[in-house]
Amino acid sequence: MNIQLGHSKFVRRAYGIDEIALVPGGKTVDPENTDTTLLIGGKSLEIPIIASAMDGVVDVNMAVALSKLGSLGVLNLEGVQTRYEKPNDVLKRISSVGKEEFVPLMQEIYKQPIKENLINQRIQEIKDQGGLAAVSGTPLAAIKFKDTITKAKPDLFFLQATVVSTEHIGGGKQEKLEISNLCQTLGIPVIVGNCVTYEVALNLMRAGVSGILVGIGPGAACTSRGVLGVGVPQATAISDCSAARDDYKKETGNHVPVIADGGIITGGDVCKCIACGADGVMIGSPIARASEAPGNGYHWGMATPSPVLPRGTRIKVGSTGNLMQILRGPAKTDDGTHNLLGALKTSMGTLGAQTIKEMQEVEIVIAPSLLSEGKVYQKAQQLGMGK
Repeated sequence: MNIQLGHSKFVRRAYGIDEIALVPGGKTVDPENTDTTLLIGGKSLEIPIIASAMDGVVDVNMAVALSKLGSLGVLNLEGVQTRYEKPNDVLKRISSVGKEEFVPLMQEIYKQPIKENLINQRIQEIKDQGGLAAVSGTPLAAIKFKDTITKAKPDLFFLQATVVSTEHIGGGKQEKLEISNLCQTLGIPVIVGNCVTYEVALNLMRAGVSGILVGIGPGAACTSRGVLGVGVPQATAISDCSAARDDYKKETGNHVPVIADGGIITGGDVCKCIACGADGVMIGSPIARASEAPGNGYHWGMATPSPVLPRGTRIKVGSTGNLMQILRGPAKTDDGTHNLLGALKTSMGTLGAQTIKEMQEVEIVIAPSLLSEGKVYQKAQQLGMGK
């Protein structure tokens, strides 16, 4: 239903994942009998969770560890890993400064040019240790380093920007990036993000992408919504883009996975994103809390180091456990941030969904009080859902 905003502007209501709840049906399933597999770019992941391409989240060691646990980590090809031979020294500097010094330091650190030999080296380091080599770059990086990426042969390439469309027109004399051409010539499955609308998602699928990232601005360290005023709440964005996926499959018979990206903190968030239509999720801050994470207890967005308009900040997330505990358990916290796979399987079992597809079909209700109803003591004592 459209709502009139002023004299001639009509708008529609959009919903975030905190505003919805999942409704049990007429059957339940043993969690052990649920299948959470995500197929993306020809790769099969038991855990439908992808770690964000952020410098505080994924380095070579983290990418390998995530792969071995049945998940996936994406390495940022425009971050400190490809600018510095010894990135750990730089990461320690980032985590050591105060709030006032942080932005100037980031701008200084990310002025260092990207070294093409390090792009190849980092990809090979992941592959040599048996990990899936998934890497991320902006449209500008895809143009500038296309040959280097092609020769290094990563398993998956994530094309990411604040907003991605089927055609990117570079500034000045820069060449254009047409996503259909990139998908045809790169020789590597291309996953594209981020988008939040049915029309763009459908056009990207028709251009040949192997996956869609959905979400603009909901990330824990992202400030795009405040700086640019751009974004669509995640529940609505996921639902719209998954509708495009379903219509594209009717057209072609091809299933292009939709990945919810941003604003996902707890197991409940993961479950609700999939119920809205996502095939999997991409998360940053929950993985940044792992003791193995390169951010030393801090997390920051990809657009944070911008020299002219930072659209992210550094947040302190601390270290709450190791990667195994966060993804597979056993949980050491009471707030839903550990054993994310167990939470998904238990939710699917409770809702009677044996597969991700069945989870996408469960009943959803609008429930703005879901996270606060009856939680007075938790909130007052800062326990569980009141943290």
